[in-house]
Parts: sequence; C-alpha cells; structure tokens
Amino acid sequence: MQLSKFIISLILISGVGISAQADIHIIPRPEKVEIKKGTYKLTAKTVVISNEPTQKEANYLSEILEKAYGIKPEVRAKGEGIKLVIDPLLKNELGEEGYRLLVQSKSITIEGGTNTGVFYGIQSLRQLLPPEFEFNPDKKKTAVIPLVLITDKPRFPWRAFMLDESRHFKGMKAVKNLLDQMALLKMNIFHWHLTDDQGWRIEIKKYPLLTSIGSFRKDTQAARRSEKREGIPHDGFYTQEQIKEIIAYASERDIQIVPEIEMPGHAMAAIAAYPWLGVLGTTTEVPVTFGKMDDSFNVADPKVYHFLEEILTEVLALFPSKVVHIGGDEVTFETWKNSAMIQALIKKEGLSSPADLQIYFTNRISQFVDSSGHRMMGWNEILGDNVHEWQDDANVQVKQTLAKSAIIQFWKGNLELINKAVSNGYKVVNSYHAQTYLDYNYKTIPLTKAYSFDPIPEGLDPKYDSKILGLGCQMWSEWIPTVQKMNLQIFPRLAAYAEVGWTIKEEKDYSKFLGSLSKLEKRWDLLEINYHKD
Repeated sequence: MQLSKFIISLILISGVGISAQADIHIIPRPEKVEIKKGTYKLTAKTVVISNEPTQKEANYLSEILEKAYGIKPEVRAKGEGIKLVIDPLLKNELGEEGYRLLVQSKSITIEGGTNTGVFYGIQSLRQLLPPEFEFNPDKKKTAVIPLVLITDKPRFPWRAFMLDESRHFKGMKAVKNLLDQMALLKMNIFHWHLTDDQGWRIEIKKYPLLTSIGSFRKDTQAARRSEKREGIPHDGFYTQEQIKEIIAYASERDIQIVPEIEMPGHAMAAIAAYPWLGVLGTTTEVPVTFGKMDDSFNVADPKVYHFLEEILTEVLALFPSKVVHIGGDEVTFETWKNSAMIQALIKKEGLSSPADLQIYFTNRISQFVDSSGHRMMGWNEILGDNVHEWQDDANVQVKQTLAKSAIIQFWKGNLELINKAVSNGYKVVNSYHAQTYLDYNYKTIPLTKAYSFDPIPEGLDPKYDSKILGLGCQMWSEWIPTVQKMNLQIFPRLAAYAEVGWTIKEEKDYSKFLGSLSKLEKRWDLLEINYHKD
C-alpha cells in the first residue's frame, strides 16, 4: 500500500498524465482519465459559472454545495469557479450523455454536448470529493481535488433499475432515495412496476376502484410454498399528483421513468376491483399469495380492450417517457384453453395457440400505444417463445408476428432467444434473471457475478450489438417487505450494474471497482443506507 502511494506521488510530481486507474475513485469507471500535478481547493467562496442553458444543472450543483457549506454558492455568468458549459459539437465525440471534466488550479470546467452530459460531469465531481463532504455543513470546510481531465461516455443508452411496488409498497421517500443513488451512479431509467396480482399502486381517475379495492390485500404469504401468513393487511398507492412529484424529481436527475402496467396476466388486483375483466369470474379479492396465478384479463372481451386503452391513456398522459411497459409474462394458458369465449376468438381469428392469441392481443395494445406517439415494451414472452419449463410446447405454436416497434426485455429462456430477437429486428434490454435479479440472495448472485454481467451475450454477431439497448436490474419485492431489507438486496450490487451499463469492457477492473466501492460505502453509511457487507 505504501509503495503504491509512493509511485502515485512520483507520477503526480512529474505532471505526467496517467489513465483512470490511480486514486480517482469514480463509479462507474470513466473511459479516460489524465491526472496532472497539483490540486484545486474547493471552499465556501467557490462560485458556479452558468448561463441560462445550464440553469437546471447550476441549481442542482448549488444544492450540493449548500449541503457542504450551509450556504448556497453564488451563480454568475462569468468568472472563475465551477464552469458549466454546453457545447453541441461535443455530441459528435461524446454522444448525448458524455461529458468532459477538467480540474485546473483556478477553476473546474464541466462540459457536455447536452444538459445530461453536464449533469453526469457533476456526478463525477461529487465522487472526486470526500464521501463526508456533503454532510455536516461547515463554512470553513475545504476540499482538495487533484488536477484531472476526465473524458467519458456510456457504453449503453439503457441503464435501468426496476422497483416492484405491487407486492410491497415502499412509498415516496424510498423512491426518491433510490433516484438519488441512481443519479450518482449515472443510471438513467427507473422502471416502475406499479401493477400486479397483489396490488394496484397507481391512481386511475376513470376507474377509482383500482385503488380503493385493488391496492388493498387482507394478508400476505410469509414464505415460499408456505401456508403461513403475516397476519396484517397491506396497502398503498400513489395519487397522480404524487406521481407527478416523483416524475419531476427524476427529471431533475436526468432519469426517465418507464411505468409498467401488467397485461394480460398478473392482473388479479385489477380484476378484484372490476370482476368482469377476468376470465374465470371468480376473482373478487386481491390475492395474498405470490407466484403464477390462474386468472388474467379476458382478451376475448372487447370491453377489456376499451378498459385497457383508457388506463393507458391516463398513464401515457401522466408520464413524459415515450416508452410504456406492458409486462406480458407468465400468462396461465391452461385457463385460456378452458374458456369457451377465448377458444371462440382463437378459432375466429385463425390463431394456432394461446401464445398466438397473446401476440394478437399484444399487437392490438402496441398499435394503440404507437398511435399515441409512444412505444411498447414487454418481457420476452410477448414474442411467443417457450421460456418456461412448465409450459406445454403446444401452447406456444405461433403464426403471428409481434409488432417490430416493440422493445423486448429479456429475462428468461435460452440466450439464443436474444440472437433470434435481434436478428428479427427487435431492440433488446438484457435483464437475464440469473444475473440481474436483486431479490436473489448474494450466494446466487454475488457482487462478482453482478459485475461480470455483459448485456451483449457471448457469440452475438457484432453487427447486432446496436440492437442491445443495455441492461436492467430488477428489485422484485414478494419477499422483501421493508425498505431496510430492500436496500440490503440492492446495495452494493446496484453500483456493479451501473458500471456494467456505463463502462467499456476494456476499462472494467473488479479489483479497482472494489477500491472505489469502499469510498461509496462510506457515503451509504452516512446516509444510513443498509447494504450487504462481505
């Protein structure tokens, strides 16, 4: 340890640029770093230099500095200080999200081709500072930053974290805290799983029973394959005003929220509220158990399509995101096979199987979503492939072709299914469950395994690399009832997935990631965020 510090000191004294690897502890690891001789001293007198185009970023940075010093810094149009600059020409070099961070002895310059690039430069600056910098405000505080030039951009445009709140509602404070950590780690998609069998968590004005009935369940299964119950009811939902507040909070952190409204399966909370939506006609209460359920939306009933279109109309009007997730996983086809109404529709439309009917249904939803200027996304069952060991092959004989505008979120099945999807023209987000599910314990997915995940599967023809949008990591909450337990599952693996999504493969280094992680963990300690410790 002492020898490495001595070598670094020699390099700094010489003023020679070195690559990202010395004492610059930033997650995700930047693409290129050059360290020079000398330091910049950040004090309470440091000002922010910003013009109107970077006003949002200036306000954000001012709030960070106020946490450190107890007073907001002055924001000026000219002078020396921390300069925020948008240079559209940088988009050619760094894309929409890249940035350049230059620390000199008299000033710091953060520039990007877009506001997002500038915002991410601020996140890297934050990580150059001591973990305790943003805590315990003190006007006399001084932070020393090495003179450095960082040039950085992400490997993938889709770097997502998914939170399931249907099974266990966590609330606005928890969501905002997660958005803060996502922003620090340059993750840009918050995938919000808001509806499922065990709870409907989003207010829909047209259908108030979805929340007055569908957000409440009488009890909760205590463990897998167990008849034991927790013995207490569970409920909670977000009003549209609360969702707008969270959307605005995310937008300030350059995070896009992709809502998920499950269909045609995982719909029993909605069916409990409006029983005519279901196939069985027996669902009148929100389930208290987890797993694959029997009932689903009755896709043979025209009234169900009208209901779903009205739901999506409110959702699409609420969320600025151009992508809406419709789920589409784990439909119980045996229920469809036993429904005379559904079998009549299959015969009428000349369909070959329940999976063929699901594609027919999904295409109708996709057409509606497309017509509103948005794009539909779903789990990879929407392609009609057999991805489950319990599924009868006869149920997944398909003639229909899924709409090409659909984005596929791959979570289960043979990895060859990704090759098949991209070669057929689909964009794919890789969320392979065995490597990205945060509800899995650390024995199943240790930090090393999370870090080693590559969204581009081995053997994929390089001509299809651009079809892989990136990755998602998923926090399913069936067995994760509390925020404390949730954080234990998420952290520190979220940092590993952030680096998977951002850092080019040539710059990834697990041992150096761990060195940077120790600094990040000190921040989590100060924030009282529970995280897993090896």
